[in-house]
Amino acid sequence: MLLHEQYLMLYNRFSDGSDSRRPIEVTLDDLSSALFCTVRNAKLILRKLVEEKLIEWLPGRGRGNYSQITFNEAKEDLLVDLSVGLAKNGEYKQAFELLSGYGQDTLAKDKFLDWLNGHFGYKKEEGMEGLPASDTLIFPVLHSPRTLDPAEANYAFDTHLQRQIFDRLLSFDEQLGRIVPGIAHHWNSDKDATEWTFYLRKGVRFHHGQELTSKDVLFTFERLRLDTQNQWLLREVQQIEALGPRVVRIRLRKPNRIFDRFMCSVAASILPNGLAGQDESVFWSLPVGTGPFSVVSYSKHRMELAAHTHYHQGRPYLDGVEIVIMPEDCDPESIGYPAVLHTWGRFRQEEQDSNADGRGTSEKLRQACTMLSWNVNRKGPQQSEAFSRAVRMIIHPGEMIAELGGARILPAFGFRPDESHTRVINPIRPERVRAALKEAAYDGTVMHLSVYEKYKEDAEWIQSRLADWGIRTEIQNYKTWVEADFTLTSIVLAEDEVCEIETYENRSSVLKKYLDEERLSWITARIDDALSADSVETRRMILREIEQYLRSEASVIFLHHRQLNTFLHPFVRGISLNALGWIDFKDVWLEKHD
Repeated sequence: MLLHEQYLMLYNRFSDGSDSRRPIEVTLDDLSSALFCTVRNAKLILRKLVEEKLIEWLPGRGRGNYSQITFNEAKEDLLVDLSVGLAKNGEYKQAFELLSGYGQDTLAKDKFLDWLNGHFGYKKEEGMEGLPASDTLIFPVLHSPRTLDPAEANYAFDTHLQRQIFDRLLSFDEQLGRIVPGIAHHWNSDKDATEWTFYLRKGVRFHHGQELTSKDVLFTFERLRLDTQNQWLLREVQQIEALGPRVVRIRLRKPNRIFDRFMCSVAASILPNGLAGQDESVFWSLPVGTGPFSVVSYSKHRMELAAHTHYHQGRPYLDGVEIVIMPEDCDPESIGYPAVLHTWGRFRQEEQDSNADGRGTSEKLRQACTMLSWNVNRKGPQQSEAFSRAVRMIIHPGEMIAELGGARILPAFGFRPDESHTRVINPIRPERVRAALKEAAYDGTVMHLSVYEKYKEDAEWIQSRLADWGIRTEIQNYKTWVEADFTLTSIVLAEDEVCEIETYENRSSVLKKYLDEERLSWITARIDDALSADSVETRRMILREIEQYLRSEASVIFLHHRQLNTFLHPFVRGISLNALGWIDFKDVWLEKHD
């Protein structure tokens, strides 16, 4: 690769851009200067370039006399070939850096992006030399998973991958709207909902071949109860015991009538006892689960999953999944590669509506909301409820959607879009905003707003709106969110009320970090009341009460719900977006068209 870069350096310096392969007069001193090396090293490089037939070289007589160099490879073609080769090896960052460094005045980047359009997607390869045919899904993401450990899960992409690798005792079926068997084929509880018993299937095997037993369940839950982000899931567990190799009993200190739903949470994914005899760092480099896909390779550039052929719920249709982790500066909207699998809601509406290439579109309103949260553990104007209310009135969700458009579809009045559908947006009343700011006695303090890059457009709109009312805002990188005055995030509710509870209880969640102990204690008490409730209606009412409390005092400002779109090739079957906005890999299959 270095030799090719040296060729490109010389080409950029001495070629006039012509592809006529005509000789160009140069001196060795000129070449060494262009290559930032000595004349002696320049001669060695020239010899290698000649051996590779990249150039033709006719030396001049004597030092300082002109020699002739002929470039045999057109820069644009070479750049495309090199970039494609790098990408095939998972070195996407290097590919884009090469194009940025040497692709000026060429169509190399455009041609490379055209190749990417064909590279990502669903691949059916015919078997060769006695090997079976294989179906593989290849798709890009902009950020690598933060963790594959379910006990530490807090992000939608991580959670989705964990659902592919691991299984839980039970599962929640979105289509049926009820709990279905998983690793446990049967379960029950006592009348007080404080004792739960789970009966495990026979023949459930981890990816490395070991059969799952009660020991694996006990190890997983005892580990989860330690210092993990998701220890909240088992915070009221008093005892976990094995009644046999395939029976597990869990006793709780307080009633929890939806504890079986807790067992559907990704955080409750079952790990092999003792991490299969490996250290934590070694195990999580290639984790082992019982899910439909196993991890066969995992690096900062790429993750490869292979079908778990002995999966207890049936072998996946796909043979493999390759997840390409793109450089962070490779924004899909700027570099143009398609939303092969998942858009994160970032593609413009005109792109969503376009169907000219024959691809179908699967659409679903995201079970999530984008919202502002105030850090009340930090001194500042946000300590005043009047100030928070003023900001809530200024940042009008309807006007944000009208002006920014894109995937922003519905003004949010809470976490769930189904409840927001029934609400009406009130227009801004300037006199009420002025009164609230006067009550808050805002003194011009700069407010620090922490955001992820993907919310930058929203943040800049908010910054502009607040400036119109004299509120000064500085936008900061999301890495500073713990110490910021407020932050802009999206809360994803993967399934139902358990995910809503996790929003308050996960140790890494924004609300857990931003709300003070008094508010958190009140929320925890109301959650306990909800869990002990006999009816779904009562439980839902209590959780809505928590949400209403946060909204009324403006600790949280709900902004909007977003549309999810997935662009699919016509012969892809078995597609449906799960509540996380992703496609469950297990159910994807390909129908080859002649």
